[in-house]
Amino acid sequence: MNQTILITGGAGFIGSHLADRLIKDGNKIIVLDNLVTGRTANIEHLLKVPGFKFVNHNVSEFISIEEDLDWVMHFASPASPVDFKKLAIPILKVGSLGTHNALGLAREKNAKFFLASTSEVYGDPLVHPQPESYFGNVNPIGPRAVYDESKRFAEAITMAYYREHNIDTRIIRIFNTYGPRMRVDDGRVVCSFLSQALAGKDITVFGDGSQTRSFQYVDDLIEGIVRLMSVDFHEPVNLGNPHEFTMLELADKIQAIVSSSCQLKFEALTEDDPKRRKPDISRAKQLLDWQPKIELEQGLEMSIDYFKSLQQA
Repeated sequence: MNQTILITGGAGFIGSHLADRLIKDGNKIIVLDNLVTGRTANIEHLLKVPGFKFVNHNVSEFISIEEDLDWVMHFASPASPVDFKKLAIPILKVGSLGTHNALGLAREKNAKFFLASTSEVYGDPLVHPQPESYFGNVNPIGPRAVYDESKRFAEAITMAYYREHNIDTRIIRIFNTYGPRMRVDDGRVVCSFLSQALAGKDITVFGDGSQTRSFQYVDDLIEGIVRLMSVDFHEPVNLGNPHEFTMLELADKIQAIVSSSCQLKFEALTEDDPKRRKPDISRAKQLLDWQPKIELEQGLEMSIDYFKSLQQA
């Protein structure tokens, strides 16, 4: 590809995997991250790679980059449930001010713009599975709203820049994604269940465990992102695995993989927690010839060594 690409949030879980792939494909990469939830360990192996540069900066503040850019890829934002309370204002800022700054940089550099949005824009959905045409069921003042609404705003301003300033934009809505480099305190269910099982602790299930999610291994997501970069399409595209599992089914699979006999501990369901979550990926199939290839059991097996290393750290 031989392009110069800036990735905001590039030291995070997904951003660092994207940097790996784009470097491998022959691009120059600038990672911009203030390390609030990102980790230098995620990109340490890239620091001496020719064509890679790290900039410690908060995207919610004005961005100044000397290099010419072909892409600005906006992946910055705390995204786990544990962040929604302790980082509420920064999340709102990175979705609003940060997206505005990143779009402004793309306009200045005459670069293409790529927004990482989320399935959280659908809220607690009343339509199942969720197609991109569904407007969602979001509580705008609930505890999850800081993330849900920041991403909904980010999509709105991205489309406004496309329409008003002719910025060449892309938008993805990422469904539950897991794999190596997740934070140990991530709070998302795969990380929590694996960490608890490996530590021999009871697995904490919120509610009765009947709520569902669809789990996508990070490599599948990155492949979808790269394919969308080469397609002229500006409306949102769901990227997720349509195979749906209850929380109890996930716990069973993790117990089997870890060979754990730990018990399940049930706690009250958190406010506005979606009851079901499953992507309609018809658009991605047709547009990108993409669908996830890695099933949950395989992806968990591919992740287990990383989560074991967290236990030993």
